[in-house]
Amino acid sequence: MGFVKEFKEFAVKGNAIDLAIATVLGSAFNSIVGSIVDSILIPIVGIITGGVNFDELVFRVGDAQLKYGIAIAAIVKFIIIALFLFMVIKGLNSIKKKEVVIPEGPTQVELLAEIRDLLKK
Repeated sequence: MGFVKEFKEFAVKGNAIDLAIATVLGSAFNSIVGSIVDSILIPIVGIITGGVNFDELVFRVGDAQLKYGIAIAAIVKFIIIALFLFMVIKGLNSIKKKEVVIPEGPTQVELLAEIRDLLKK
């Protein structure tokens, strides 16, 4: 099988297309969550903590700056995204959960009797 043909089969498979769509949607969702966290949640946390601006939280060592406030904002974004994804997956799983009904079949005794009868023939 040629390389081009093999690549074409891979690229048009449902899984590859689903992954591409999920990546694009995830990127868009990330920008929405980032905007909400940066514009709303971080300022609220700053107000609660006495007017702390997380962008200005810096630890200086000589000329180097460790901007740990930005890291705190990134952690908050991660927690929000993880919480949202958890809720979405939990909702999807509850929709998918259907009571598994095991069809009633013959009992062991009935199966053994059937085997006995077949062996008698």
